[in-house]
Amino acid sequence: MKLKLISLVCIAVLSLATGACDRSRPEPGVEIRPVRSMVATASGTESVYSFSGSTRAELDSTLSFRVAGNITENPVDVGQEVEAGQLLSRIDPKDYQVLQQEALAGVAQANAELRNAEASYERTRGLYENRNASKADLDVARAASESARAQVRAANQQLEATRLQLSYTRLFAPQACSVAEIFAIENENVAPGQPVLRLTCGSCAEAAVSVSETLIGSLSTGMHAEIIIAALGDQVFAGIVKEVGVAPSGASSAFPVTVSIIENCDQVRTGMAVDVRITVVSEDSRTRIVVPLVAVGEDRQGHYVFVLEKTGDHHVAIRRAVQTGDFDRSGMEITSGLIAGERVATAGVRRLADGQQVRLLDGSQARE
Repeated sequence: MKLKLISLVCIAVLSLATGACDRSRPEPGVEIRPVRSMVATASGTESVYSFSGSTRAELDSTLSFRVAGNITENPVDVGQEVEAGQLLSRIDPKDYQVLQQEALAGVAQANAELRNAEASYERTRGLYENRNASKADLDVARAASESARAQVRAANQQLEATRLQLSYTRLFAPQACSVAEIFAIENENVAPGQPVLRLTCGSCAEAAVSVSETLIGSLSTGMHAEIIIAALGDQVFAGIVKEVGVAPSGASSAFPVTVSIIENCDQVRTGMAVDVRITVVSEDSRTRIVVPLVAVGEDRQGHYVFVLEKTGDHHVAIRRAVQTGDFDRSGMEITSGLIAGERVATAGVRRLADGQQVRLLDGSQARE
C-alpha cells in the first residue's frame, strides 16, 4: 500500500514538472520578415551620350581691311579688352584722300557742264519757239542737257565710293571683345581681305562638338548638358544645347553641335578640350517599368517578383510571374506582369514565400 502511494506521488510530481516545462515554451507565432521595397514607376528610356570637342568664344571674328594699304597704327595689344567702336588698326589714308579730292573736282566739273548744257537748251528752245532754230537743234540741246545731268549723278556716285574707301582705312571693334591675335603689324602692307586681327567676343564660352549621323536626330536646342574640362581638374559645368547642325561639317559625316556654358564662365578659355554629356530621353511613347536586378527572381517557372500588398497593419508578399526585357545599370525592365504604382520587394526575394507577412524597413522607397 505504501509502495502504491509513493508511485502515485511520483507520477503527480512528474506531471507537474512536465506541465511546468511545457508552460515555459512559447507558442509558435507567425514570422514577419523585414524587407526593403520600392514602388514601381513608369519612365521613358534615358541614355547618356558623351561627345568630345573644344571651347570657343561666342563670337570669334577675324577682321581685315577692305582696301589695300600700309598699316600706320595698331593701338591695341593681344589680350586687351576693347569697347564697341574702338579703333583697332589704321592704314595710310593719303592715297584715298587724293582719290576723294579728284572725285570732288569731278563733281564740280560735272555741275558746271550741266549748267552750261541747261542754259544752251533754254536758248535753243527759245529760238525754236520763234522759228529761228530747227527741231534737230532743239533735240541736240535737250540730249546734251540730259547727258550732263547723268554725268553729275555719276560724279556724285564716284565721290561716295571714294568716301567709303577712305572709311575702310580704319578698323573698329564691332562690339565689346578681347584681342586674341594680331596678324599684321605697323609698316606692313596688307591686301584687301588679308587677316589683320582676331577678336573673341561674348561673356561665356561655348563648347563645339561633333555628333554622328545616328545620334543627331535625338538632339535639339534647349537640352541640358554637362561640360567636363580636364584642364580645370575635370570640373563639371552646366550647359544648354544652343545650335544643332543640319548638315555635316567638312568631308566627315559628323554634324556640328554648339553647347553654351552657363556658369563660371570666367574660368573657361578658348581652345580647351572638353567632354560634353547629354542625356537623351527616347521619344517612343512606350514607357518602361524598371526594377533593381535583385528584385527579380528566377526558377523553373520563369521570372517573378514579390508584390507587397497592404493588409491591415502589415504587408503580404505575393509572388507574381513577370516578363522581362533588357537590363542595364539602372535595373531590369519589366514588360508585363507588373503595374506602375505597385510595391515590390527589392532584397531577399529568394528567402520570401508566397503569402508571407513582411515588415517594411525604413528607407525602403530607395532603389538598391
